[in-house]
Amino acid sequence: MSKKMMSKKIMFVTLIFPLVFPFVLTAGEEMLSVDLLLDWESVSSPVISPDGKQVVYSRNRVDKVNDRYSNDLWIMNIDGGKNRFLVKGSSPQWSPDGTRLAYLAQGEPSGGQVFVRWMDTGESTQLTRVDESPGNIRWSPDGKQIAFNMSGPAEKSWSVKMPRKPKGANWAAPAVVIDRLNYRADGRGYRNPGFRHIYTVPADGGTPRRLTSGDYNDGAPRWTPDGKSIVFSGLRIPDWDWMYRESEIYILSLIDGKITPLTDRKGPDNDPEVSPDGKKIAYTGFDENHDTYNVPRLYVMDIDGGNKRSLTPGLDRRPSSVQWAGNGRDIYFTIQDRGVSHLYRVSLSGTVRQVTGGNYYISSPSFYKDLTAAAVMSGPHEPGDIVTFSLKNPSPKRLTAVNDDLLENRKLGEVEEIWYDSVGGMRVQGWIVKPPDFDASRKYPLILYIHGGPHAMYGVRFNFEFQDHAANGFVVLYTNPRGSSGYGKDFGNAINNNYPGQDYDDLMTGVDEVVKKGYIDEKKLFVCGGSGGGVLTSWIVGHTRRFAAAVVMKPVTDWFSFVGTTDNHGWYYNFKRLPWEDPAEHLRRSPLMYVGNVTTPTLLLTGEKDLRTPMEQTEQYYRALKLRKVETAMVRISDEYHGIGRRHPTNKIRQILYLRGWFEKFMHRSESE
Repeated sequence: MSKKMMSKKIMFVTLIFPLVFPFVLTAGEEMLSVDLLLDWESVSSPVISPDGKQVVYSRNRVDKVNDRYSNDLWIMNIDGGKNRFLVKGSSPQWSPDGTRLAYLAQGEPSGGQVFVRWMDTGESTQLTRVDESPGNIRWSPDGKQIAFNMSGPAEKSWSVKMPRKPKGANWAAPAVVIDRLNYRADGRGYRNPGFRHIYTVPADGGTPRRLTSGDYNDGAPRWTPDGKSIVFSGLRIPDWDWMYRESEIYILSLIDGKITPLTDRKGPDNDPEVSPDGKKIAYTGFDENHDTYNVPRLYVMDIDGGNKRSLTPGLDRRPSSVQWAGNGRDIYFTIQDRGVSHLYRVSLSGTVRQVTGGNYYISSPSFYKDLTAAAVMSGPHEPGDIVTFSLKNPSPKRLTAVNDDLLENRKLGEVEEIWYDSVGGMRVQGWIVKPPDFDASRKYPLILYIHGGPHAMYGVRFNFEFQDHAANGFVVLYTNPRGSSGYGKDFGNAINNNYPGQDYDDLMTGVDEVVKKGYIDEKKLFVCGGSGGGVLTSWIVGHTRRFAAAVVMKPVTDWFSFVGTTDNHGWYYNFKRLPWEDPAEHLRRSPLMYVGNVTTPTLLLTGEKDLRTPMEQTEQYYRALKLRKVETAMVRISDEYHGIGRRHPTNKIRQILYLRGWFEKFMHRSESE
């Protein structure tokens, strides 16, 4: 992190974690194999009990019979002892007195419902029986109510009166009227999206009560300590203007139902957290602009909205997971920075201190007073596990080992961090994953794997797919070209009105840097990426012929038609004007316009239900390649939206195997030439 990022008040206390994982390479070990994904587990959402003695966390596993994911809640002592299954569910929240646990699980009549489990008897009660799935559950301070968010159907703006239907008639289904910009398609077809509101339900059962209404989306509820009010962020503006990300912080009185705005600036204000004494609110936000990448600041204000001020004016990173310290004078948060994520602490005077450090990725922190924290931690060779550490001396202790049995006697590839200079003086970070039996005197095929977003960040977290490709003899290069998050606003916003652009140069320079190392076969260079990575992969094959084959996943290939078909309207602002106002710029940035240059064998792969980068984007590019007689194929992944493999674990395996199979096909061809 550069000195320019931080004010003189900021102090760094970088503490390298002395954490040891038992993955020592020995003779006779096996390679990682893709079938392990069917037994792979992940952990999330650790929460420490109010007395600081136990931790509940979510454990995700694969249901191999039904090809779905299953969420279980587990509980253990704060030292990791007595780690055991608790109940099926997710999103755990302890009651204030620690006697009960609220959570979400499948219930009646269908879908997710709110449950409460009594920890002394082990009995659970289903509290809600609603048609839409609740989320963001939060106990009231007295433990008598639970607040949550839930979406409801949008009100019909108008309809027509059809003639009376004859008895026994078999008419077509009613027409669907859509009159909002952000309509959606799901298992029930196309429809207006509905709006998210705040509800409460008695903790001992009863009928949920809706507290907010209207054509608005309300954020996660946060109780004031006296239990008389709820603070939340809200997108409470007309349909079209939602693209401007205009949101405010509100306080809802539970006495008279009055909703009062606490912020009023042009720009988004989000993530409110009420101080332990109920006198202040911490929140994040930034001033309105048309940049595609922004770095929110962490602010604090009085409970009535007065005395607003930024606590992090010199921190050029995005605060996340904001929580008050128990003393009410400090605030904890995490930030992503150059491939890692760590815990920070800021005082009300604006002094920022880094709490954790090292080559790890810390997320989802939970705190017991100002003494102990639990979190999820991952590293290059360490899949995520639950750790705890002292906030005064953060030397973490790993409490879970959910994938150790799968990785036992498995060789993992070395992960090497690299930095290099690109055009315009831009400094770019990347990583190289080498095959487990790497020999620098040999020549290896290289996969350049490009992340999506494009405002996202590769980092040091364990990546199963990259390790699997390395186990099959490939060197994998993944980088964070300009536009990536975790490097400040200027770096992230460098592609605004310039995408694709010089991020292409960042990627090609990265390939050059690895080739210089002498162990890459330049006839066996491959490139792939999904979403924003699919945009850049299709752009790359239209601008260079250096790659032996490419896999373009869930891409945007035509910005003009994309504007009219995607569910994500925020990317309008990648351009200064809408497509019909300035067609030339949209076409100039569209990979489809350069398909006449493509000779690289190119596979296209997209989920059938993708709404973010709709299938027609893939179909256009596929047909163009076919008409040009470029070797191509189109893989349509069934029953998946934009995140391939999120609905069905086997589809993630298919994505990996089709991608590598395409590369192996053309790698073998280059060997015979």
